[in-house]
Amino acid sequence: MHMADALVAPAVAGTMYVLSTGAAGVSVKKVREENDPKKIPVMGVMGAFVFATQMLNFTIPGTGSSGHLCGGMMLSAILGPYAGFLTMIGVLLVQCLLFADGGLLALGCNIWNMAFYGCFVGALLIWRPIMRKGASRIKIIAASILGCVLTLQMGAFSVTIETLLSGVTELPFTVFLATMQPIHLAIGFVEGLITAAVLVFIYEARPELLWGIGEKSSAEGKLSLKNTVLVIAVAAAICGGAISLFASAFPDGLEWSMEQVAGTSELEAEGGAYSAAKSIQETTALLPDYAFKGSESAVGTSFSGIAGSLVVVLITVGACYAFKFFSKQLKNNS
Repeated sequence: MHMADALVAPAVAGTMYVLSTGAAGVSVKKVREENDPKKIPVMGVMGAFVFATQMLNFTIPGTGSSGHLCGGMMLSAILGPYAGFLTMIGVLLVQCLLFADGGLLALGCNIWNMAFYGCFVGALLIWRPIMRKGASRIKIIAASILGCVLTLQMGAFSVTIETLLSGVTELPFTVFLATMQPIHLAIGFVEGLITAAVLVFIYEARPELLWGIGEKSSAEGKLSLKNTVLVIAVAAAICGGAISLFASAFPDGLEWSMEQVAGTSELEAEGGAYSAAKSIQETTALLPDYAFKGSESAVGTSFSGIAGSLVVVLITVGACYAFKFFSKQLKNNS
């Protein structure tokens, strides 16, 4: 559901940048207050895992469309809404700049649509209330499915509002809305099942890793923290480097909806802001569309999956130290 620049007017893009930056600022403050340095490696490896799994488009039967994970619900269930949101920003930033996946002008919209709802609505209004009296496999499955379905519906609705406010006449609001919501309902349900599987694994491996329930759980983990993180890291490498080769070739929910309504997923927009954003992306996108430039080799896809995951780890972990999220605790431990 990565929006391209042509879908948003500069004024709408600027507004969404302000809103997303504000949410990021609050998140930085909250993560500093939490002061939990054990989250650093988990943020890195989970960011890599979400990046890799977003490359795995799955077909929605009978539609000619595909979907992929957003990941906000998954991250916030493990890291909490604030660290989860910052990790999602790292993922979306790498996708935008290194792979030209989603427009640079539209990045503020994509952060809001794909990260804000999953991390804040999913964690605070769904995950935390359901887990208030302790966790169980059934509760985790229910929260995952409900959270992914609801937050993806909210994200899809935001896309239609943003295009409406941007005056994209090729996508009339009511028709676009009626197309976007059903397809993302199906995508959200599948994402919920995948999210549930990952969270149930973590619950059984290291229950204390789950946000807000670890200290309430009497269950003993089946794996050490190191081995749990290692399993997720290996899964990210396999997903990005191998399974990504078998991803669905069908357009994702947003592209499919645009084709149904406008007859194309490649709308054009003219203006200085669009030209500047395009120029920057052309410079930074070393692996456009997750491939080597000018090549359709499968090696480029595998390399993109692994390289992108590593870059997400570096940016996420590097940001933790650059912004001194955990400086007091680290100083006390030294």
